Amino acid sequence: MPTKSFHRTDRVSAQLRRELGTLVHNAVREHQLPSVSVSDVEVTRDMAHAKVFVTALMEEKSVEAVKGLKELAPQIRFQLGKAMKLRHVPELHFHYDDSVDRGERIEKLLKDNPPPAEPDESR
Repeated sequence: MPTKSFHRTDRVSAQLRRELGTLVHNAVREHQLPSVSVSDVEVTRDMAHAKVFVTALMEEKSVEAVKGLKELAPQIRFQLGKAMKLRHVPELHFHYDDSVDRGERIEKLLKDNPPPAEPDESR
């Protein structure tokens, strides 16, 4: 019976997401940044770089939050190195994840424009 294989980058991404969730939460509180949460982390195959996707509670303040996190990236990376047992901690690149906003926009459009009623064919 074949077992599903998981790549090391997938396991590292999952661990980074867990650790960064806590570290980003603390950084946001310490530096009075708009509230964000880590939604996903993608690590390159050589584990030199990690894209950290964050979502903001207030979409209009997302640019400010990502800018602040980019400035704090070296400090967060240092704290990450102390929290994880990795030989090399990836360089962190923060990006705003707009998938939640797009989903809400689509949901609103669907609510505002319901599908047309089907003609009754039971006659």
